[in-house]
Amino acid sequence: MSIKRFRTTAVTAVATAAVAALLAGSGTASGATRALSRFDDGSFETPKVAANTFQALSAGQTIGPWQVTAGSVDLIGAGFWQAAEGDQSVDLNGSNAGTVSQTFTTTPGTAYTVTYSIAGNPDGAPVLKTGQARVDGQEFQAFSFDVTGKTRAAMGYVTRQFTFVATNASTTLAFRSTTAGSSAGPVVDNVQVQACQPCPTCG
Repeated sequence: MSIKRFRTTAVTAVATAAVAALLAGSGTASGATRALSRFDDGSFETPKVAANTFQALSAGQTIGPWQVTAGSVDLIGAGFWQAAEGDQSVDLNGSNAGTVSQTFTTTPGTAYTVTYSIAGNPDGAPVLKTGQARVDGQEFQAFSFDVTGKTRAAMGYVTRQFTFVATNASTTLAFRSTTAGSSAGPVVDNVQVQACQPCPTCG
């Protein structure tokens, strides 16, 4: 929400009081959970992992604004393998199949387009890596990636896209591996979320 700055002191005081009341009602007062914000860090660049290594993370841990909500994942550092954008990416299978999610503010009734890059860990079976993009707990798009002929230097990323219409003031976007029994899963990177205002292909 944007509040216009007024020169009149009395009006400013009223606006300030209104903002304070709004924040208190939305659970952002001291001791409450962190306020929601715009979608951020779709390339998993925070925190930085040492070059040519990876960091294993399990449910309850975070990758910047992302949360690991199930299983385990690996945050891949620069140089370990090719990233789709920036330096880092996420293997959705750490020691087992995992899920990462991010909750961000949305406007109910507005369409949002999600674009992301997908590849697969070429270092282990199975050859076909599978997963899901989910919105507010519901599967929106299943994806798969065949790592045949792919290497760390040439991951072969492909771009996927889908559109959803927000129903609430906040939305949770998640990427979930469905590659069971493996520590080599689908790799996600370069996630982007943009409001569609309006366009004929996003209705």
